Parts: sequence; structure tokens; C-alpha cells
Amino acid sequence: MSPASPAEVTIVVPCYNEGPVIREVLAELLRAWPHVIAVDDGSSDDTAARLGDTGATVVRHAVNLGQGAALQTGIDLALARGAHYVVTFDGDGQHRAEDVAALVAPLAEGRADVALGSRFLGGTVGMPESRRVVLRLATAFTRVAAGLDITDTHNGLRAFTAAAARALRITQNRMAHASEILHEIRRLRLRFVEVPVTIRYTEWSRRKGQSALDALSILFDLLVRRIMG
Repeated sequence: MSPASPAEVTIVVPCYNEGPVIREVLAELLRAWPHVIAVDDGSSDDTAARLGDTGATVVRHAVNLGQGAALQTGIDLALARGAHYVVTFDGDGQHRAEDVAALVAPLAEGRADVALGSRFLGGTVGMPESRRVVLRLATAFTRVAAGLDITDTHNGLRAFTAAAARALRITQNRMAHASEILHEIRRLRLRFVEVPVTIRYTEWSRRKGQSALDALSILFDLLVRRIMG
């Protein structure tokens, strides 16, 4: 099978108070990928104003609903517009546009329904050691809870075929959506691969990133959800 055409790919970028960096993030993407949907999730800073003339399609939530909800909004619009492949890409500058092609490749080749980015198979720049420890713990928990052999649980860089994106519904509006997606992959028996990617920890992304307490809250939420069925 031939590689995916950029025109077949739609990239969904959830944005919440990313004013200082969002224009640069979108400009990097749009140089190679013409279809980008930015979902402003009720930002209280100047994110909305900075999205105006970027060239991305902009959708706005009137209030902050959480990243899971922003992703579902963007995915639904991408599918409605006929995307063959949907990529999720964080708006804080941690991800690299050059990694998108590698994520989409196994889908276009028919080897997988979902491609998950992994910083632990790829690399990191400026990653705090405390963050590394928390992510390792979260990954260990999710490997057991979801029953998937994965190396990186909370990586927002993912790619889905249209069929997989249509089958998968995100109901966890906030950060627990990342683990929910993995549970859905298992439940739906979707074929998945992990792809090495590089995550860049800038001063901005570190300031905005989840604390250890946030990560533990996510784990608790998912544990309760699993016990309750």
C-alpha cells in the first residue's frame, strides 16, 4: 500500500490556555499537514484570538470541558469532513510535527488500526526525573488494568484509522481519557502498534504539565471505574 497523502490526514489539537505557544505549534503542523482542527476548550487567556488567522479550522467550547471532550469534538468534526486518518496532537509544544508521518505509516500500510506514540521507545528532551517516575508508575498500572503491552500510557500523540476513530468514544472528559482510550482499544480488539516519538519538555509545558498528585488522581479515578465495571 502507498503512504498516506497529507490530504487524507486530519490533526486534532486540543487547546486550553496555550496562548504563548499555540501559533508556533500550528504553524509547524500546517507546513506539512493541510488539515488541522484546533479545539479551544474554553480558554480564559488569549488563545482564541491567537487561533484566528493561523489557517487551522477552529472550534470553540463555550466553557472548559476537559481535554477528553476537546478531542472527541475534534475527532467528530474530522470524521464528518471525511478524514481517512485522525491524529491527536497536544497544543503545548511537546510534540513534533515530523513524528506524524511515522504514526500514520502503519495505518496506511494496513498493519494497525491505531498507532500510539511512545517517548520511552523514542526520546525525551528536558524531561524531569519526577515526571519519568510518575509516567512509569502510570504505565505499569495501565498495562495491568487495560491488559495491553505498552510502554507509554499518557502520550497525547496518537493516530487512528477513520473506522477506529468512529468506533472509539471518549467519555472521560478530563485527563483520564488517555487510559480510557487504551481500555477501548482492548475492548474493541483494535490492532495497535507503538511508534517511537520525541517529547520536548519546555519551560512552558513543564509549568502547565500534570503534577504527581494529578497523576495519582487519574489512577484512582480509573481504578474506581474498573471496580465499578
